[in-house]
Amino acid sequence: MTQQPRICILGGGFGGLYTALRLSQLPFTKPQKPEIILVDRSDRFLFSPLLYELLTGELQTWEIAPPFAEILKDTDIHFYQGAVSAIDLTEKRVQLQDGQEIICDRLVLALGGETPLDLVSGASEHAFPFRTISDAYRLEERLKTLEKSNLDKIRIAVVGAGYCGVELACKLSDRLGEKGRLRLIEQSDTILRSSPDFNREAATKALEKRQIWIDLETTIDTIGLDTISLLYKGQLDILPVDAVLWTVGMTIAPAVRALPLPQNMRGQLIVEPTLQIVNHPTIFALGDITECVDVSGQKVPPSAQAAIQQADYTAWNIWASLTNRPLLPFRYQPLGEILTLGVDNATFAGLGIKLDGQMAHLARRLAYLYRMPTLDHQIKVGFNWIARPIQEILVK
Repeated sequence: MTQQPRICILGGGFGGLYTALRLSQLPFTKPQKPEIILVDRSDRFLFSPLLYELLTGELQTWEIAPPFAEILKDTDIHFYQGAVSAIDLTEKRVQLQDGQEIICDRLVLALGGETPLDLVSGASEHAFPFRTISDAYRLEERLKTLEKSNLDKIRIAVVGAGYCGVELACKLSDRLGEKGRLRLIEQSDTILRSSPDFNREAATKALEKRQIWIDLETTIDTIGLDTISLLYKGQLDILPVDAVLWTVGMTIAPAVRALPLPQNMRGQLIVEPTLQIVNHPTIFALGDITECVDVSGQKVPPSAQAAIQQADYTAWNIWASLTNRPLLPFRYQPLGEILTLGVDNATFAGLGIKLDGQMAHLARRLAYLYRMPTLDHQIKVGFNWIARPIQEILVK
């Protein structure tokens, strides 16, 4: 008898979960049908582009972070909750921190990046990252404490004027209203350096409208319990602050960095256009932890839309490798860039379209609803989004 192949996917973000779901839909014959195992340290999938809406109460946890048990209930995918402690490439063995071991025929590395808090003195003790559902909960508790306090103004510093920093600053400003005093701190000479001009201009207007102070060409010296020290053109300013939000940088998990695999200077794994690790045809990798150049020579950005597209190719190529079919080289299709800029406000540029304001907000919601992991979750969330405004009108 032919032994059932086993596929182990490490990481349940966009890359890992969507690879697993796509694999479960592909037409394997009975002897070839693999066992698919998905491993993640959390018990929930996070639709990270909507994480900001938790802070403003626009969305609820169940909408953007459904449990894996719910997502996978109608599939043959086995979910293991646990953190990866070691990976043995020779034996194709994954060791989890709780002692469990998984031996597999195909390994998929999709663990995602982590926020580095060791770049500046005091950041690990006092700054709030914003990448996971736990980060959002921790920040929410801090905001509630500040809102209940006797403070005349709530002073928030957001480090990094990339996508996360700008979106976070606008959402927090709308939440705090007149009581909020926000500043956005950026090392380079512009916000959203890699964004289309239309989105950058819309974001600049949104920040100015909310009177968010922007410190460009500014670096952080230290972060204290209630202060932040800024360096601008050789001058050091120590400013009082009630919370520092850290959105800068990305680091690779130690379990991945320790692997004897081709890596770039940042520790990202170097993959072929087929999303296989160079010289390791049974190991696939995708998402933030990879340096990927597609078949056209285009460098693939570390974004959710890129990871979702990579997941389709990763699943197909695993299926092809198990069924003796040719593998497909990845071709990235940029679908545009969309940012939330406060409550009911967004900007979109791409595919020959430019939108901002409420129309972009609606387009963003519809695009993300379409990208939800399963049809069942799409229906539940979509119905709730339609019903909520009606309920609010009835209550009034």
